[in-house]
Amino acid sequence: MDRTAQLITPSAARSIAYDPPGSSHSLHVRAARVLEDNWTGVSTVPSRGLYPHQWSWDSAFIAIGLRHLSPLRAQTELESLLAAQWGDGRVPHIVFNPSVPLDAYFPSPDFWRSSTAGRTAGAPRTVQTSGIVQPPVHALAVWLVHRADPGLSRARGFLARMYPRLAAWHRYLLHRRDLGGGGLASVVHPWEQGMDNSPAWDLPLSRVTPAPARSFRRADLDHGAAEDRPTDLDYGRYVRLATDYRDAGYADGGGEFAVEDPAFNALLIASEHALARIADELGAPGTARHARAERLTAALVERLWDPASGMFLCRDLRGSAQDRRGALIPERGVSGLIPLLLPGLPRDIVTAVVRTASGPHFGLGTTTRLLPSYDLLGEAFDPHRYWRGPAWFNTAWLLERGLRTQGEHRRADALRESALELAETTDFAEYVDPYTGEACGATGFSWTAALALDLLHSDTTVTADMGLKGGNRR
Repeated sequence: MDRTAQLITPSAARSIAYDPPGSSHSLHVRAARVLEDNWTGVSTVPSRGLYPHQWSWDSAFIAIGLRHLSPLRAQTELESLLAAQWGDGRVPHIVFNPSVPLDAYFPSPDFWRSSTAGRTAGAPRTVQTSGIVQPPVHALAVWLVHRADPGLSRARGFLARMYPRLAAWHRYLLHRRDLGGGGLASVVHPWEQGMDNSPAWDLPLSRVTPAPARSFRRADLDHGAAEDRPTDLDYGRYVRLATDYRDAGYADGGGEFAVEDPAFNALLIASEHALARIADELGAPGTARHARAERLTAALVERLWDPASGMFLCRDLRGSAQDRRGALIPERGVSGLIPLLLPGLPRDIVTAVVRTASGPHFGLGTTTRLLPSYDLLGEAFDPHRYWRGPAWFNTAWLLERGLRTQGEHRRADALRESALELAETTDFAEYVDPYTGEACGATGFSWTAALALDLLHSDTTVTADMGLKGGNRR
């Protein structure tokens, strides 16, 4: 059997989808076992208990790690997600597994009603999904997976099949979601940004009337302590926003919540650079996409950079009746550091963001073991409550890549070491206390295992590999 035929053999026909090297106690093998345990046959669940379906940005991060084990399975992960794309281009944040009981997760498919409520927006008929989105890491993931085994990718036509779906996804965000008119994409629900319970959402959420507590049952509390999860009041507001969006046929622009977020847009820009590299690989010029990424970077700086904070902030588009641009939200979250991924940032901004990350608000390399999700000095800081202070491994991975992109190799090396150590000692925890490294949430968490694999095996020269066009503006 030749190499390509061997790799495209369905994984069920083999005992295991990879041949991990090293001893049975190595970090590599332990991470590989987590991903094998959470594999469903076509995708990987974040965790078997708390998150029993396929999540959008989880799958992108998981594929980035899986490429070191099985490039085929990494491709399958992304293919299965993008097969559930809607006609308008959106990639839904959850693809539901029909074999999972409805009461295992809320909101469940019968809440979202994608095939009926989303009919006008082109929701698929044969698979149930949510109606909101998550950060667009997907083109970046597709490019990295291709790079892991270009021969297999070309033999399967992987990029040729993924490119039109990714292009439609970016068109949706750049056109349907430019709610502020300044060129950036907006999120219409806190869950879309991925950092669900961030204090940055407190102000815009305060205007939302919560759904009655009796109208829903929180399945998340079956798997996590209430003091570590969003409050019932916040959850009621999440449900209200999702209900209103669904009942409006998932049409964009009319809801009470619309926020331009720096991490969401930085990932869109990084993926636009990656999409340009994919176009080049397919024989089409990627120049226009690189140019678009540079324009988006300029818009990000113009709309979300806050010199006084030394970082990027979220813009609340519904926050000021007097100013159609909305208002910046004065909360320092880790989202505002993620634009370090972008090589086109002006040098003075890079210097300021690195200083903020290393200072008392985030403690990178000084007071924290892993970068917190929220300002250590903020009034809402809580080291254990979901996205209100704990450290997450996906943001650590993004910042490690960002620091390396900006030439901050010493800081990147220290962050990489800390992330790998904590992934191993916490049994691949969902998130950790930023000071102590104590495990929080689920263990055996897929993106923690996947990104630990990537940090373990990736070359430390990242700009070309990630599809980014190098160079800082002076």
